[in-house]
Amino acid sequence: MTLTLIIAAFLGTLAALLLKPLRASAHCDTMDGPTAQDGLRSLETGDPAPALKWVGPADENELREVFEQALAARDLGPAARSVAERWFIENLVRIHRAGEGAPYSGVQPYGTPVDERVAAADAAIASGDLAPLEGLVPADRWAELQRRFAAALDRKDYDTSDVDAGRAYIETYVSFFKYAEGEDHEHGEHHALAHAQHQH
Repeated sequence: MTLTLIIAAFLGTLAALLLKPLRASAHCDTMDGPTAQDGLRSLETGDPAPALKWVGPADENELREVFEQALAARDLGPAARSVAERWFIENLVRIHRAGEGAPYSGVQPYGTPVDERVAAADAAIASGDLAPLEGLVPADRWAELQRRFAAALDRKDYDTSDVDAGRAYIETYVSFFKYAEGEDHEHGEHHALAHAQHQH
């Protein structure tokens, strides 16, 4: 794909982004979120593994192709680098959201507000303690929240070069976050990454 086509694709997504309210439906929709940050990490290091863990095996080739195109475009100058990075992040989040069976309407900028439960869940994962979510999740959901939290922590320290291990962590991570936000179903029922789980 030429740089012109990459720029055209980016401008199309940017137009949609400007027409929507500045509140993300999930923190994977923001530039501050872990999906986008892992995408940027992949571009900086040249290693696609951090980004690949956010998509299922069936979508891996598509993301790898976009990744290689973005890497090549980044070398064409500062403007091309900025467009290529945004284009890659847009595609990464789009494919990830499709795997969740969730709609995609662009990536929100840095600083976009997210649900307080999402921010608290982030703090819980970072600290290894559920305390930030106390008072935000009803008591009758706490036991299941603890179960999902423990499952995520159990898989958190994985080999970052092992995409399958990364996907296994993300599956538990997303399940925990969805439950903290108030969703009742097991996230893996609709998530494309569940296929990676079933292969082990």
